[in-house]
Amino acid sequence: QVQLEESGGGWVQSGNSLRLSCRVSGPTVSTYAVGWFRQPPGKEREFVAAISGDGASTYYATFMKDRFTISRDNAKSTVHLQMNALKPDDTAVYYCAAEGRKPYTASVYFGSYEYWGQGTQVTVSS
Repeated sequence: QVQLEESGGGWVQSGNSLRLSCRVSGPTVSTYAVGWFRQPPGKEREFVAAISGDGASTYYATFMKDRFTISRDNAKSTVHLQMNALKPDDTAVYYCAAEGRKPYTASVYFGSYEYWGQGTQVTVSS
């Protein structure tokens, strides 16, 4: 069983940065791809970024690729999402999720992910 816990959310002004962290607990963490998704107020959940179990492959939503960076440290069982140049449209609850048996790739579809964290709120003011 894999458990995930997000941290690092909060309130920031437009243009500033935040770093979200996702702690992954469970066996063989390096075999799990991890994705970040977000759900803006009143909207559906959407893909943000994902990283393969070994950390070598990363995937980004087209509209945020140049501002966000996903990384992972398997020795610390942690995946990070560095978010720069934040905009009010980035306001959302951010979730991390894990997908098993994915050491070398990761999915961009939320339906592929088996385990989810509780989410962390990010609010960007103008």
